[in-house]
Amino acid sequence: MNWENFNAIAYKILRLAYINILWLLFSIIGLGIFGLFPATTAMFAVTRKFIIGEKNFKTLPAFWKYFKQDFIKANGFGLIILITIYLLYFDFKFVEQSNGFQFLVPILLLIFISFIVTLIFLFPVYSHFKLRFFQYIKQSFFIAITSPIELFAIGVSAVVIYFAMTLFPGAIPLFSGSVFAYISTILSFRAFNRIEKNQTKRRPVL
Repeated sequence: MNWENFNAIAYKILRLAYINILWLLFSIIGLGIFGLFPATTAMFAVTRKFIIGEKNFKTLPAFWKYFKQDFIKANGFGLIILITIYLLYFDFKFVEQSNGFQFLVPILLLIFISFIVTLIFLFPVYSHFKLRFFQYIKQSFFIAITSPIELFAIGVSAVVIYFAMTLFPGAIPLFSGSVFAYISTILSFRAFNRIEKNQTKRRPVL
């Protein structure tokens, strides 16, 4: 490895650490629950700019711009996510305590899996496409079920990052969110490009 490559890797690591710190800081500034989702959308948007090679931007102003402009919409997604988690938890507890509703378990598991796979792609889709509010959810689910390899890879990366953070908790303020955003965005690009190519092939030639 030459010095230029080493500098490039070091710069990438430092920038990911900086983005992660901003993610945590803006989550706190937004009073935790109200800041978490817009800070997450901002983290994915800035990470995307970083990945595609945009250079004419400063990280902090860009992060603040996305945090501010997506605050309401991101919290709308957050509200849907929290309500879904609450309803699934309540339904699973209800089925667990009731003897006559065990037949609902496969249905609830299917809903839970659909929710998780949609959530995995939601933030990369939001940072990449310009869609209407509920179209982000629909598109995220569609990409998830048509991209099993990328879905599996993102899921594995999330598990690996989780265990790495438990082994090295000092890295949590520096890499807990940004590394996942970086990996999932790169893998999502693979899915986006493949879907766009397939759609282009299906278009009739005039």
